[in-house]
Formats: sequence, structure tokens, C-alpha cells
Amino acid sequence: AAQKINEAHDHITKAEKCLKTSMTKWKPDYDGAASEMAKAAVAFKNAKQFEQAKDAYLKEAEYHTENKTLFHAAKAYEQAGMMLKDMKRMPEAIQLIEKASVMYVENGTSGTAGIALDRAGKLIESVDLEKAVDLYKKAASVFENEDRLREAAELLGKASRLLVRLRRLDEAAMSIQKEKNMYKEIENYPTCFKKTIAQVLVHLHRGDFVAADKCVRESYSLPGFSGSEDCVAMETLLAAFDEQDEDGVNRVCNLPLLKYMDNDYAKLAISLKVPGGGGGKKKKTPAAPQGGSTAPPPAEEEEDYEGGLC
Repeated sequence: AAQKINEAHDHITKAEKCLKTSMTKWKPDYDGAASEMAKAAVAFKNAKQFEQAKDAYLKEAEYHTENKTLFHAAKAYEQAGMMLKDMKRMPEAIQLIEKASVMYVENGTSGTAGIALDRAGKLIESVDLEKAVDLYKKAASVFENEDRLREAAELLGKASRLLVRLRRLDEAAMSIQKEKNMYKEIENYPTCFKKTIAQVLVHLHRGDFVAADKCVRESYSLPGFSGSEDCVAMETLLAAFDEQDEDGVNRVCNLPLLKYMDNDYAKLAISLKVPGGGGGKKKKTPAAPQGGSTAPPPAEEEEDYEGGLC
């Protein structure tokens, strides 16, 4: 370790020399200084001196910025962020990675910005779910602006699941709709079917039967949805829910189709209760309609749903 630390200090000395000007050298050599600082940072990192490695990466970023090499400056900020992550200083780490992502976008390398924000989201997820949602949304937005809808939809999916976990169900419903629109645009219809199931579960937990029913009806326009396993399950679920048939609801929610969804949605399925359930169970679930949708609830029942279930 001592040898690595000495090596790092040698590189810092060389970097300082690069910055000196004289009668024959009018401009500082920012490129050379940045290169030496990068080597110093790696040496400190190998010696497990993360604080000093972080400082060296920040200096490298500064020199690259002076030299107008924004991509390399962004990379150095990202590396400094990773040093802070190793020191368990997560909010500071995320701040630097976000700064790097802005520079990547300015440099015209938006894909790298999206990847950096996704990585930051994963890092902060176990510490701060709210921040992770923000980062995944930003990453999705970067990819959407690049017309890379598959990546954008996947990142929105991460945000949607965390919004469900946070019980921010109104936002989750909007986020899932946006995902579904993207998957529709790239003609990934089977994933649209799964998003419909997620939407129905979220809307029913929000206490909005009408919105849940509307999601299923709108999905009939998707090629292959009508009569599919996903469609039949949702028609049966809505019919049982409308009839306040708790057994029927439980039967659908325990189908492998719902039980093996992403964990956050599977939990919504397992915990779904009909409003005013308890004793008022119907013995028989109405047969699922094949071509159309379930009827909306009678007007007098709608207020129950609007009250929310969570």
C-alpha cells in the first residue's frame, strides 16, 4: 500500500509540473495533468485510500473541463462518485453521478448518461427509494429523447415498481400507462398484456374500479389480447370484484399468472380485498365474457371505490 501511495504522489507532482507555465510554455498542459491525476487516482484506489482517490478524480475532472474534454470529465466525476459509494457516502456519490450524466448529455453521449443514472438508481435503491424513482425516471427520459423506447420502458418499469412499493399508487398508475404506450409503440404486445394486469391491480388498490375496467377495455385493441389468458383472468377478476365475490377474487389473484409477476405486483394481487367484503361473498363467480368487457359498477357503489382501499 505504501508503494502505491508513493506512486500516487509521484503522479500528482507530475500533474503539477504539467500545469506550470514559463516563458517558453504559455498554456498549462491540462491534458497531461488530467492523465497524471487519473493515474494517481488509480494508485490511491489500489491502496484503498478512497478519500484521496476521490480527490484525485475530482482534480482530473477539473482539468478535463478546462481542456473542454467533457466526456472524460464526466467519466472522472462518475469515478469520484464510485469512491464515495465505497466510503458509504451514498447521497454525495449520487450527486456526482448525476453531475456526470448532465455532462454526458451536453457532450452528446446521452446513452452513457442513461446508463450512469440507471447505475445510480441501483446504488441508492436500498437506501432511498424516492431518490431511486427520480433517477430511473430521469434515465428513462434520456433514453426516450434518443428514441430508445425499449430501454426507456424498462427503466420506467423500475420506477413503477418502486412507486407501488412506496404506495404512491396514483403516480404508479400513470407510470405503468406510459410504459404500456412505449411497449405498444415497439409492438411488444405480450408485455402490454402484463402491464394491463399491473394497471388493473393498481387501480383496484386505488379504489378506482372504473379506471381498472377502462384499462381492460382499451387493451382489446392490442393484437392477441382478446381471449388471451391475461384477458380472461382480468375479465374474471373484474366480474368477481364487481359482484363483491371475495372467493372469486382470491382465485384469480392466486393464479400463477399473477403470483409470479414482479414481487411488488404479486403483493398487490395477494393483498387485494373487495370493498365491503368479509361476510358478503357470492357463491358463484359469473362466467367471464369473451368478447366485451365487464359492466361498470352501479352508480351508488362507485363512492365506495373512490374512498380507496389502501
